[in-house]
Amino acid sequence: MIRKLVRQMLTAQVFSALTVSLCLLIDSVMIGRFIGDDGIASYGLANPLLLAIGAIGSLLAAGIQVVCSRSLGKGDQEETNAGYSSALVAGGGISLVFLLAALIFQGPMARAMGAVGNETLFQMTKGYIAGFSIGAPGSMGSLVLIPFLQMAGQSNLLIVAVLTMTVADIALDLLNVLVFHGGMFGMGLASAISYYMAMAVTAIYFCSKKCVFKFSLKKVTRKKIRELFTSGVPAGFSMASAVILVLLINRILIAMDPVNGGKTELAAFSVITSIGNVAQCINTGTGGVSLTLAGVFFNEEDRSSLKELIRLLCRYAVYMGLAMGILLLVFANQMVSLLIPEPGKTQDMAALGLRIYSAGLIPVCILSALKNAYQATGRIGMNIFTSLAEGAFFPVLAAFIFSRFMGSTGIWLYLVVGELLTLACIAIFTRKLTGKHLWQDDACLLLKSDFGVRPENLMEADIQSVEDVMSVAQDAEKFCLERSRNSRLGNHISLCIEEMAGNTILHGFTKDNKPHHLSVRILRKPKYWVVRFRDDCRAFDPVHYIPREGKDAVGIHLVLALAEEARYTYSMNLNNLALRLPADDEAPAEENLTNS
Repeated sequence: MIRKLVRQMLTAQVFSALTVSLCLLIDSVMIGRFIGDDGIASYGLANPLLLAIGAIGSLLAAGIQVVCSRSLGKGDQEETNAGYSSALVAGGGISLVFLLAALIFQGPMARAMGAVGNETLFQMTKGYIAGFSIGAPGSMGSLVLIPFLQMAGQSNLLIVAVLTMTVADIALDLLNVLVFHGGMFGMGLASAISYYMAMAVTAIYFCSKKCVFKFSLKKVTRKKIRELFTSGVPAGFSMASAVILVLLINRILIAMDPVNGGKTELAAFSVITSIGNVAQCINTGTGGVSLTLAGVFFNEEDRSSLKELIRLLCRYAVYMGLAMGILLLVFANQMVSLLIPEPGKTQDMAALGLRIYSAGLIPVCILSALKNAYQATGRIGMNIFTSLAEGAFFPVLAAFIFSRFMGSTGIWLYLVVGELLTLACIAIFTRKLTGKHLWQDDACLLLKSDFGVRPENLMEADIQSVEDVMSVAQDAEKFCLERSRNSRLGNHISLCIEEMAGNTILHGFTKDNKPHHLSVRILRKPKYWVVRFRDDCRAFDPVHYIPREGKDAVGIHLVLALAEEARYTYSMNLNNLALRLPADDEAPAEENLTNS
């Protein structure tokens, strides 16, 4: 089931990230084709400011993934709704402040980005900042709502939203350059409008009765907003590192040609990052899946699932990084010519840089899986170190050193050198802390030795048929009897499996002709036992929806009476039901069950 879930989420995440990146690349293509090198250079200068609002949105989105995946892992829908409500209010407020600040201070912001000494670059940079900032609430809204769409299992709607944004951006860009001649301001405004159109598509779900998240101003609290941002701080470091990286490399490039303000080098770097951002959709997708699923598995204390998750993500990282790297390597000239149609020094410089850039895609994907897993599992220090090391420190250091004796060619080594040095540092630290090499067992996760349920207190099983139900129920009863002095407990857990798993097989598996999966996990705790059911059938909440009559109604009612607590969540297209039963002599008396 984990393999299927990872593939589904990774496909949706990568496709969504690819479409968003293509939207930004389309801007670069239009600017390069119709406005020229000055436009490309000004777009590159404005990029750190665009990354800044993206950093805030990504910080909040990462906090959402951590906090809400934690509450979903615990089956607490009320806490999830509080996170949803607080995230919308916080994102809306911050984006409006950014919008006003950018419109009022667009000139000083352009100068701070390095648009000095060249009036044309200054005016173009200022114009793009003003146009793009109008869409700040739409951009922020998209970043905030994406994790909720993923948790709700609305991958198809997410794909439709980003496709709408891309098509709208292309159409509006063409209208700007061919009809309205709005220059760089018009290019920024086209992107802004496309973000609002994407939000309008997502409203189809969030404003419907099917939405599993409920907005309420009463649930918005400073404490919850603080928790969201605090939990997302590591992602903030990652995005802040990206801003610092672009800003400092821009400075290094300008210093190489101070007379012309580094216009040729800046244009080449802007092209490399524009195409590179599209290629890094695989990195974005890998990180998003790692953060969300690792958070759920960590809060379930599911060590084996965490290990399987990272193993799968790193394997897919190699496959995707290799495929994308080969594409960049082979078609670098053609890709660059889309943005810089005129042959010359800028085009040649960008093509060479893009080929060098392609070598860093495999390690950047692997580090994304590890970095986000560290955040989800509470290794915040490791997450921040990885973000700063790979995002700014090692790349800038590499660019500065290699540029001394290789010129601009040395600067393009920043990605591959930065990623490999960071990965080497993590490997050394892992060896020192665990005594194991990075990929031995689950050493790369840096989990504490006492994390998770001990193997002797855990039973896991997959169920595909009614025969499997009976077999697993018998095994569960035996498992409990070997570990509990309460003879009734094994019978109760066996009964829970027979009723709940049986209902899933008979009703969930037969609703369509698709293959389905059902897993059962039994955990022995000091004061209670947990029986968790997880399936990928159509959503069904047995806790809040109980038929009035029939055998199924009696069975579900009996199971809920046996459990001292029952929690249900539907997330990532999975039904999750967790039953907590008291241990040993705390088990409910038979007469209480009869009267309930």
